Amino acid sequence: MASHRRPKQPSRTRVTVLTATAAAAVALSAQGAQAAPAKPSKDEVKAKVDALYHEAEKATEEYNGAKEQQTELQKQVGAIQDKVARGQDEVNTLRDSLGSVASAQYRSGGIDPALQLFLSSDPDTYLDKASAIDQLGAKQTDALQDIQAKQRTLAQQRAEAAKKLADLEDVRKTLGEKKKAFQGKLAEAQKLLNTLTAAERAKMQEEELRASRAAGDRVNLGNEVPASQRGGAALNAAATQIGKPYVSGAEGPNSYDCSGLTQWAYRQAGVGISRTTYTQQNDGVKIGRSQLKPGDLVFFNGLSHVGLYAGNNQVLHAPKPGASVRYESMDWMGTFQFGVRI
Repeated sequence: MASHRRPKQPSRTRVTVLTATAAAAVALSAQGAQAAPAKPSKDEVKAKVDALYHEAEKATEEYNGAKEQQTELQKQVGAIQDKVARGQDEVNTLRDSLGSVASAQYRSGGIDPALQLFLSSDPDTYLDKASAIDQLGAKQTDALQDIQAKQRTLAQQRAEAAKKLADLEDVRKTLGEKKKAFQGKLAEAQKLLNTLTAAERAKMQEEELRASRAAGDRVNLGNEVPASQRGGAALNAAATQIGKPYVSGAEGPNSYDCSGLTQWAYRQAGVGISRTTYTQQNDGVKIGRSQLKPGDLVFFNGLSHVGLYAGNNQVLHAPKPGASVRYESMDWMGTFQFGVRI
């Protein structure tokens, strides 16, 4: 007869271990699901990257401004130091001259004038010499006063140079901070771009190039009269740079940032404008969007970006890192601030 034994029940300890293991697995699975959010789409990445590029461009323009200020301060310090050196040479020459006169008087023995007159075999000649000595004394007094005045000027110039050097050091610190700021934003943007596949990045670039070609076609269709002969010449010069890369802080001729391109273009037209977006806004007359003509400067996004109006609602500009000088519709440029006619 078969034996009907009860199956052996698992021990309480074993059940507890199995239950705990299962619970831990469920918890880890839930944590894993939370730790892996959905990958952002290509359009979301592009929007975030463009925002970071705008922030980087703002820091770049501030860096350019500090760099320009540094160059000007260096010139001022150099000029003051040259003045100080020349002034010190003049003081040294006057001191040497006075020293020679004093030595000659000492060697003469310093005899009392009345006694020299009594002993002189030629009183008339002595009186002529005495008159010359009196005149020399007056010249010495003038020379001493001249030395004192020059020393006061030298002290003022040295104090001015010291202040300029302190300002220069502050500007150098600002340069470092701004450079670090825009490099950080660019690195953050690149990190985001790296989350896309190679195919997605290629598609994004192709879309931008297609839009740029269409913008160039619209410029040709517009056939608008330039703001001025020089404005037209600047726009034509900028058009020869299409395809050259955007590089933060670059002024040409191999690469540009936005204000570097506009400055270079106007230089080719024989017009000198300043270096940054924040100063270029003051290089001409401000105008509204409806007044724009080819060659006018156009400013966007809180003055962090500038380009050249090309006509028919299109802009020629150096857009952002990873892109090249190109045409673009104003509708894709961000917030329009105003135009400036040089």
